[in-house]
Amino acid sequence: MKDKPIYTIAVTGLNAIDSPGPGMAVIRALREAKSFDTRIIGLSYESLEPGIYMHDLVDKTYQVPYPTAGQQVLFERFKYINSIENIDFLFPNFDAELFNFIAIQDRFERELGIKMALPTQAQFDARHKVNLFDYGEEHGIKVPFAKMVFSQQEIPKIAKEIGYPLVVKGKFYDAKIAYTDEQAIQHFNKISAEWGLPIIIQEFVHGSEVNVCGIGDGTGITMGAVPMRKLYITDKGKAWAGVTLDDENLLDVTHKLVDKTNWNGPFELEFMKTSNDEYYLIEINPRFPAWCYLTVGAGQNQIEAMVNITMGNEQEAFKSYEVGKMFIRYSHDMIVDMGEFEQISTIGEL
Repeated sequence: MKDKPIYTIAVTGLNAIDSPGPGMAVIRALREAKSFDTRIIGLSYESLEPGIYMHDLVDKTYQVPYPTAGQQVLFERFKYINSIENIDFLFPNFDAELFNFIAIQDRFERELGIKMALPTQAQFDARHKVNLFDYGEEHGIKVPFAKMVFSQQEIPKIAKEIGYPLVVKGKFYDAKIAYTDEQAIQHFNKISAEWGLPIIIQEFVHGSEVNVCGIGDGTGITMGAVPMRKLYITDKGKAWAGVTLDDENLLDVTHKLVDKTNWNGPFELEFMKTSNDEYYLIEINPRFPAWCYLTVGAGQNQIEAMVNITMGNEQEAFKSYEVGKMFIRYSHDMIVDMGEFEQISTIGEL
């Protein structure tokens, strides 16, 4: 019997706040991979990210610079980490960090031997929230009307065009529903203070939210796709519970989008499904979502498959998944030593 390869895989997004990062879900999926074994390297931005201290899942953690530090600083930090760990594969899991990783992806692979599964810069830019309405028109997908604004003074005029309620969205994260000019301006100020400008003002679509977690191989083939309906949503709009759906129309839209765009890597599609069974694309996230572990429970370990595809291993497209599989997120208090917190805070390694 041929020995399974052992990959050293680095993962960001180790936080587990009320808007959790995808990192721990990705790591749990990697731990359940059947085609290879893994050594997991956690990559943290702050010292209180819980994944740092989950030693049963994460073998070693390194702090990395914030995306605002720039590409060269990022590369130098990874050059140091890689000299110790010899990383095979990297999963960036935050939208805000993807621009840097896409820009230096070739250099990472050429000089460090680190592979990633990322969309191209053109694919990344085209699906951005500020471009999504045009993206939908180009690919024949319904998208709520949206406009980016740089000043709160622009809001009343747009509100008259599209009416209330409307959605105020940050360029990377956060979305709030507003029912009046005053609420919209309040959301504008709060979100722009955290995520910067522009802010997107989007038409509100009545319906139930359904999402798809999937992977594309870069040639137009959907290698895996699992649709999910949110059962419980936090005040930040994040799924705290969800269930897999039998929805051929939703899968059809997903396959067409991947085919038309030749999408490469993981993705999450967020839709609003109206009472008339119309699907409005709300957002495209160019990475695995925090609920991606549900795909493993439904019979598609998309995270394992993404590694195999990128590493050049044989990987067949998933043909089915289990309907009616649920995930329920929970909070858990860990007890850790203060010494570990001090070590990651001062040395940047644990």
